[in-house]
Amino acid sequence: MRRIFIILPLILSIAVALWWFNRPQPIAVILVEVTHGKVESSVANTRAGSVEACQRTKLSPISGGRIAYLGVKKGDHVKKGQVLLKLWNDDQQAQSHLAQTQVASSQQRIVEICAIADNAIREAARTVKLRARGFVSEGAEEKVRYEAQARRAACEGARADVAQAQARVNVTKVEQNRTVLIAPFDGIVADIVGELGEYTTPSPPGVAMPPAIDLIDDTCLYIEAPMDEVDAPKIRVGQLARVSLDALPGKQLAGHVKRVAPYVLAVEKQARTVDVEVALDDFSGNTANSPQLLVGYSADVEIVLASHDNVLRVPTSSLQEGNKVLIYLPETKKLEQRVIKLGITNWEYTEVLDGLKQGDFVVASLEREGVKAGALVKPENLPRTNKTK
Repeated sequence: MRRIFIILPLILSIAVALWWFNRPQPIAVILVEVTHGKVESSVANTRAGSVEACQRTKLSPISGGRIAYLGVKKGDHVKKGQVLLKLWNDDQQAQSHLAQTQVASSQQRIVEICAIADNAIREAARTVKLRARGFVSEGAEEKVRYEAQARRAACEGARADVAQAQARVNVTKVEQNRTVLIAPFDGIVADIVGELGEYTTPSPPGVAMPPAIDLIDDTCLYIEAPMDEVDAPKIRVGQLARVSLDALPGKQLAGHVKRVAPYVLAVEKQARTVDVEVALDDFSGNTANSPQLLVGYSADVEIVLASHDNVLRVPTSSLQEGNKVLIYLPETKKLEQRVIKLGITNWEYTEVLDGLKQGDFVVASLEREGVKAGALVKPENLPRTNKTK
């Protein structure tokens, strides 16, 4: 009996020690408190967007020829109506001078021929009076009258010659305009293809040729970004948008949707997108008070579909499949799985409509091994008010 009383406590001690060293160890988890705050539902572009100009034109002369005048260089600011480029057109200028000379000559002939016509009309009037008195025969009267009509017709013909010569002048001006490039608006010369003395030609049908001058209006810019076709039906003109640019790190520009393309682009069969244009609210041209933007900057766009203030929310990363979360129970230091009802969501927060209350703690470190319902856990970041429980 003495041996039993000695051995039994020893066996119990060994059993307790084995249980102690082999007992389940609590899993360290990161908890997030369920609180009230703002939740937004938003969509973002699938590929990088870009800064675009409201007005951008690629200019080329209507006809081909040798560049005789190049009045700008890359980066120059030009005014509307400014001559940018001229092709050699000495032959057309000679034709224009000839046509103007013909106009002047025709105008001089009008003075002579119409003066003769006026005199013939007066002579016919006198002859009519003389015929009434019997001093002139009927044949003589008719001859003078027909002569006056012929002179009047000659005068009208001379006037028609002047109009024809003036039309010829206009034709030569049109031909000269085919060899001149004029700025259609104020802007910046982005690119020039060709040098003084080189030959340039317009693009023939079906063949893409580089333009002679690329002109950009940098006082009006917008953002164009491709959105997934699945998100396109949710996007409406006027919705709030936030723009981020790689060139302006840490800065976010406010804007709004100004256009949603009425068609789908299939750049790749697996990537069908809809182009969305966003106007910048804080941009009023590249001035001292506006962000300095360049056409072609890459940009990312986030469009806000809905916004709810002061609602119960949880981090989106804490959600499991089936709208489930793992709640920490301070009394048992274990996890409980609970199905909750969700509202709007984004990549950061999700609105909770039912199933949780403020002050609950949900697990944010779902990726850790062993984190599941019923697991014994040890919070890494539980507030002091709960650590004492």
